[in-house]
Amino acid sequence: MSNPVRSRREEYSDITRKALIDSAMALIAERGYAGTSLEEVAARARVTKGALYHHFKGKRALFEAVFDAKEEQVITEVAAALRERSDPHDMVRAGLRVFLNACLDPGYQRIVLQEGPSVLGYERWREREEQYSLGVVRGVVVSLLSTGEYPELPVETVTRMLFGALAAGASAIASAADKEATRRDVETTALMILEGLRRSPVRTSSAS
Repeated sequence: MSNPVRSRREEYSDITRKALIDSAMALIAERGYAGTSLEEVAARARVTKGALYHHFKGKRALFEAVFDAKEEQVITEVAAALRERSDPHDMVRAGLRVFLNACLDPGYQRIVLQEGPSVLGYERWREREEQYSLGVVRGVVVSLLSTGEYPELPVETVTRMLFGALAAGASAIASAADKEATRRDVETTALMILEGLRRSPVRTSSAS
């Protein structure tokens, strides 16, 4: 038999945790990690600093939760766009469009692309990026290769190369002076790369 008191406490705990993440997300997007204090986060969320420490060990732990929430939001949107299409090529175009549009969001740029590597450390940041995005990219690659329109290629290698290209494109958008133009360039280039693979013979070089 469920305990209604415990359930209410858990619900309140979840609401408090979400309020803290939302508060930190807004402040970090505006001021950056270094410019955001835990006191401000708690005040904006309308909770005590003690309540904040009940949910998070410190500022870095809170940032990780914010980072995860932002990534989950974008991946959810990309996955929804993919589910709406049945043709693999349409899936690629739709998913790519949603992802690159997310890269124009100042909050995503600052939290995931700019602050992420420095706050989490490059290796940890890369690990988290792969945790959220690599599976989605792999699914798209499998769908494309299953059409028979591409030469036989190793799924994992193609997945990681495309993942790296998308990560580089996202960083290029975040650091560009003209982000809209760079976003268009990244989309065009990504689609050209995939088109270049389509029914193209695979040539490898061998040592002489």
